[in-house]
Amino acid sequence: MFMRAFERFVGSRGLEMRITRFALFQNIYRPGEPEHLDVAAGRVLFDEFFESDVGDIDVAPGAPEALAALAKRASIVILTNAPDHSRPARARWLLEHDLPYSLIVNTGLKGPAVAALAARTAGGTAFIDDLLPNLDSVAAAAPAVHRFQMVADERLRPLAHCAPERHRRIDHWPLLGEAIADALRLNRA
Repeated sequence: MFMRAFERFVGSRGLEMRITRFALFQNIYRPGEPEHLDVAAGRVLFDEFFESDVGDIDVAPGAPEALAALAKRASIVILTNAPDHSRPARARWLLEHDLPYSLIVNTGLKGPAVAALAARTAGGTAFIDDLLPNLDSVAAAAPAVHRFQMVADERLRPLAHCAPERHRRIDHWPLLGEAIADALRLNRA
């Protein structure tokens, strides 16, 4: 649900989001301008958001409940590509939203980090992301990991690239939680 909070943030800076593609910076416009803001300016806004407004992100509907059910039988780790300086604020946000899970800040594709985490567990591992490059990276680095694509923001769902032949896509947390439990065989006695 990052995009909604980021949209509010850029609005407070006199800019607007036009959700026309599954992209971050290419949806930011100056009012009345036909071309999106350049990527470098978008990155500056992204860093500023994580310095000041990271606490404004809405929690995805059903996420706390689904993850709490999974946490009874599995370890949950939040792997984010948020800037490292946002770590304390992100950790506070997680706790405030009943998501008391370990937080790892990553840079770049997530496959190597997921492979390292999967190597540290004796059980199965599942990975959730909205971006195909991260899902493909995990498939290459840790092919035994169960991969799920999830897009919580309903405005972005029809715009998101997906590859159902490679990664299962489930956009609703209650259903996703059940699918993860089934994939990891957590529902078996």
